[in-house]
Formats: sequence, C-alpha cells, structure tokens
Amino acid sequence: MAVFGFGAGARHGVGGGGLRGAVAAEWTKLWSVRSTWWGLASAVALMAVMSFTLATSTVSNNTNAVPGDDMGVVSVSGVAVGALDMVQFVVLAMAILVVTGEYATGSVRATLQWVPPRGRMLGSKAVVVAAVTFPAGVALNVVGTVVAGPVLGRWGRLAAAGFAADALQSGVYLALVSVLILGVGAMVRSTAVALTTAFLFLLVVPMLLGGGDESGLPRRVSDALPSSAGRYFMSGDGPYPEVAGLGILVAWTVAVLCGGVLVLRRRDA
Repeated sequence: MAVFGFGAGARHGVGGGGLRGAVAAEWTKLWSVRSTWWGLASAVALMAVMSFTLATSTVSNNTNAVPGDDMGVVSVSGVAVGALDMVQFVVLAMAILVVTGEYATGSVRATLQWVPPRGRMLGSKAVVVAAVTFPAGVALNVVGTVVAGPVLGRWGRLAAAGFAADALQSGVYLALVSVLILGVGAMVRSTAVALTTAFLFLLVVPMLLGGGDESGLPRRVSDALPSSAGRYFMSGDGPYPEVAGLGILVAWTVAVLCGGVLVLRRRDA
C-alpha cells in the first residue's frame, strides 16, 4: 500500500483531505464531464446491438441446414458476457480519459498541486473508476440478457443463479480491466496510444496467440494474459479454475497500476 501513499493519506483524511478528499474530487470531476455520460450511454447501446447480433447468429446457426455450426441451447446471460468483448472498449475509453484527458488539457498540473503524492492521485482515480465500472458491468450484462432472451427463444436458457453470477462477474471483470487500463494511460499519457494498447493487448494479441496448439507456448502465453484470464473467470470454461483466472487478472491490474505510479513519480507533469 505504501506505493500508493494510502497510509499517509488515511492519517490526514480528516477534514476532507488525504485519500478521502482526493476520491471525492475525482468523483466530482468524473461526473462533471460529458464524456462520462456519453460513454456509459454508448456502452448500453452497443451492448444491446451486440447481444442482439450474437443471439440472432446463434438462432441462425441452430436452424440452418449445416449441422456443424449448431450451438444448441445457450445461456442467455452468457451471450451478454460474450458481447462484453467489444463493448468493454467503450467503457475503457472513458476510464483512460480520467487520466489522459487531464494531460491533454494541462489540468493535471492543478490535480498534482492539490494531490502531490503520485500514488494517492492515481489510487484515488482507480477507486473512482472501479466504483463506476463495477455497477456499469453488472448493468450491461442485465441489458444484454434482456435483449438476447426474446431473440433466442427456445434456444436460450436462463437460471437466476447463473444470471446473477454472470452479472456480478461482468462487473468485477470490467472494474479490474478498467483500472488496469487506467494504469496504462498513466504510463503513456495519450488517449489514442492507451486505447490502441488496450485493443491490441486485450483482443488482438490473445486471438493471435490462442489460435495454435493448446499445449504450445503461444497458447499458454495467451492464457496468461489479462483478457483471457478474465474471460475464463466469467465463463468458467478454461484451462484453470475461475478463481485462478480472477487471480491472474488481479495480479495484472496491480502490477500495471504500480507501474503507472512509478512512471508518474519519475516524470514531470
């Protein structure tokens, strides 16, 4: 915890300062810009579109004349989990702007004057980002499930326990990966570079490495990447248990966020 300066912040948290004050300031800043509202609204719209598309594709595969592509009865909330692969980038763009937006406008100088400890500054941003993206992930799964259910019809199954688990796991995944990308944004300071890194690191690279032999080194590397670990955590269909996938994702998030703090300490604003 020392790398984030939380201990010192807690001692000075009375009166609105310290970590508590920094979190309150970041919360106010996040909701005072239009990009937050537009980002969340766009994520909801894209989730509806993607869930509808995936559900339609499932029905089409099950009813066409090609038996080899039949998927059978699928989990309705699982369709929403699958749609999160693309929808997440809308939310991640919002998370990236929490730090890169300040560098673009120069307001990071004021932020660092108010909260000089770099660890506390980035830590407060991480707390706010996680507090927003966790319920957003839960809500997105609910939206996707509501849209996909009627489309799937008899090809969809929905159990209350499975639905709740998928929604909560989607929230946990989106919160962790958003904090991870926040750390990347702190390192590169560019919205375009950070978003490109997120797209390559979370989608393209795992797909390229994961297409080979399951016992080969590229596939093993792919399985150890945060997006793969998160996918296995949410779906439960992977080479290791769900809790291991969660552990790998948490480890990546902590490592990248700590890297962001170190870079912030070594660079001028």
